[in-house]
Amino acid sequence: MDLVPFVDAHVHLWDLSHIRYPWLTPPFDDSGPNGSTAPIAVDYGVEDYLKDAARWNVRGIVHIDAGAEPEQALDETRWLEAQSAAHGMPNGIVAFAPLQDPDVDALLEAHAAYPHVRGIRQIVNWHVNPMRTYNPSDATLDDDWWRGFGRLGRHRLSFDLQCYAPQMAGLAPLIQRHPDVPVIINHLGMPIPSEREGMVRWRYGIRALAACPNVHIKISGLGFIDRAWTLETVAPILREVIDVFGVSRCMFASDSPTDKLFAPFDRYLEAYHAFAAPFSNDERRDLFGRNANRVYRLGLDV
Repeated sequence: MDLVPFVDAHVHLWDLSHIRYPWLTPPFDDSGPNGSTAPIAVDYGVEDYLKDAARWNVRGIVHIDAGAEPEQALDETRWLEAQSAAHGMPNGIVAFAPLQDPDVDALLEAHAAYPHVRGIRQIVNWHVNPMRTYNPSDATLDDDWWRGFGRLGRHRLSFDLQCYAPQMAGLAPLIQRHPDVPVIINHLGMPIPSEREGMVRWRYGIRALAACPNVHIKISGLGFIDRAWTLETVAPILREVIDVFGVSRCMFASDSPTDKLFAPFDRYLEAYHAFAAPFSNDERRDLFGRNANRVYRLGLDV
């Protein structure tokens, strides 16, 4: 198979002896959106990732905030820069910052001083179902959070948005107000097909955000949609996302190793390549590499 270059737009790396990750720390159980994380609660470095991705012509990776203890946000960035110096990856870093913190500007400035930092992610998923929510309240309704979001542009930082569909329409005015802040929706917008109105809410939400030209979306996180996913079950969602955003604002990503909780790495990439087979070579190059390279300002030859 002649594979187009792959820039993996969503990867997590960790050294559990160096930084604490509460969600990867015992005791483990099956509650919460991920289920038990015990299978991935082991060190995962660049070499481990490249072993998983050996078949797929990887040219670069973007590391996304991996849920470290908030007080260790800068420690994570510092560690990732050392990994990049040693291995040539990650090529971009999306760090953590609590945007509602009155002092967040100092943390944003500190992150932005590192050469590979390109953006910020703060997971803001809130759901009435305690088995689905990531947070005790919806930070996106907080005026201080809106103020913090507005500080991203002055540091040339993008924002990785991981939220649920009912939160999206309320965020559209904020994102429209800051066209200089690229926003990248994580994991297809995390639709919940099992809820009675889950797909209706998702369709409305992604269209509200897609109306903002600075919003992009990752085709990733299939296991969050359906832990037993198949290409046949997720293909309609992938098609709809590309129809709504257009090829130029979509990017494939593995979400490794988190999504390995639901399927092996190769199965995701096999599904993405099978899905993308009808697209032109230029479109495939955009989806697999060029869009991520452009949005995250990686400067790679893809």
